[in-house]
Amino acid sequence: MKKRNDSCPIIRYCCRLVARIIQVFGIYVILHGHYSPGGGFQGGALLAVGVILLRIAEGRDATRREMPPESVILIGTIGIFIYAAIGLSTILAGGNFLEYGSLPLPGLDSADRHYWGILVIEIGVGLAVMATLVGIFDSLVHKKENA
Repeated sequence: MKKRNDSCPIIRYCCRLVARIIQVFGIYVILHGHYSPGGGFQGGALLAVGVILLRIAEGRDATRREMPPESVILIGTIGIFIYAAIGLSTILAGGNFLEYGSLPLPGLDSADRHYWGILVIEIGVGLAVMATLVGIFDSLVHKKENA
């Protein structure tokens, strides 16, 4: 009798390949989201889909090395901290919350500060969204396994 996570090796290999492609595309969407369609939310969702696909194909225990369930909270917290740090630094520099032109980055004009501020915000949002979606998936799977 097959175990619950005893998928065909071809399916596991294809899922690993597709998950990596999805994750690379998710990083692309995050990094180019400040001047093209996409951004932190969409890229974070794609990163989460890559992790969830691996967890479905190989099982939760096999994917613990890449993203342990315990690190999901830490990654989400880092993403939220990045977002808050950029927003608070603009307030401390005399601007409004997330007014990127007032970021305290010496040697850069307003357009460059705006560029880097949005990019860092997109990275923070992407991390927070990815961690949240993976955490929701993990808690639903854990709840079903214990039921």
